[in-house]
Amino acid sequence: MASPGKSNSLTDIEGLLIGQAADMRVKTGVTVILPQERAVCAVDVRGGGPGTRETDALASHTLVDAVDAVVLSGGSSYGLAAADGVAAALGARGQGFALMDLPGVPPSPVVPSAILYDLANGGDKQWGDTPPYRQLGRDALDMASQAVALGKAGAGYGARAGAHPGGTGTASLFLNNGLGVAALVCVNSFGSVTLPGADDVYWSWPMEIDGEFGGARPPQDWSMEPDDWGAAKINPGARENTTIALIATNATLTPAQAQRLAIMAQDGLARAIRPIHTPFDGDVVFALSTAKAPLGDAPERTLAELGNAAADTLARAVARGVHAARSQADDT
Repeated sequence: MASPGKSNSLTDIEGLLIGQAADMRVKTGVTVILPQERAVCAVDVRGGGPGTRETDALASHTLVDAVDAVVLSGGSSYGLAAADGVAAALGARGQGFALMDLPGVPPSPVVPSAILYDLANGGDKQWGDTPPYRQLGRDALDMASQAVALGKAGAGYGARAGAHPGGTGTASLFLNNGLGVAALVCVNSFGSVTLPGADDVYWSWPMEIDGEFGGARPPQDWSMEPDDWGAAKINPGARENTTIALIATNATLTPAQAQRLAIMAQDGLARAIRPIHTPFDGDVVFALSTAKAPLGDAPERTLAELGNAAADTLARAVARGVHAARSQADDT
């Protein structure tokens, strides 16, 4: 049977490190996904108000076919500076894409990024002309390890998931053939992650493994009205809601195959959040391949299996992140 990896986290995929940094006063944070070798990456953007950096470079027809890191950040447009800090630090290490190897010509780190909106969460945003995100990006990079904190951590620190605290979630799943997928997500959605009238039950409950987000199930007589969105935000604003995520696999993928994986993985958000991909959201899912194992003799079939597993795993990660954040709501 398919089952989660050892830590049920993104770093179950060999070759990945995760860094998370947060500013408790500002109520915001940054997450850095750091492949130990440059990795094929793709992106799928579905929300109506996304904020991204270098996602155009991930198209399968472009020159650069691998990334040095991926950054997820709070801070809305200010948060895009987190990737600047990461790129500068990686460049100083000599990492990046080098079109030519000449003395005095530095490589160019490829660091795509996506941001979520947490500017109105009560944190101190009076930062003048020095927002904290460049430094938070460098701090997160410096802390990169195999540990992944859930809930109020990294880019999900100041997030809201509908009417509930949002946060960072992660999960993994390995198939019988040894190939695996894992997800990391920062949930700041307009939509609800729980059922109307059953607020302890997550939309992701059919995918739950071993009670990983509480084990609650719908009451036997549960039903809902078609237009009942449950614990969604009451007054959403444009560009004020976003769920940003990364799916990783150990399978060797081309840029086009990684794109298909990202597209299929987006369905995990639809399984976990209602409504999703609205005009108010900026939902973005990256897909990254560490290329540790071949797809095998039936690559299209295997890719379909990985895509379905990725969607389920992302749905589980959403619920795990919010479930953890709800238990931490009074801690900070």
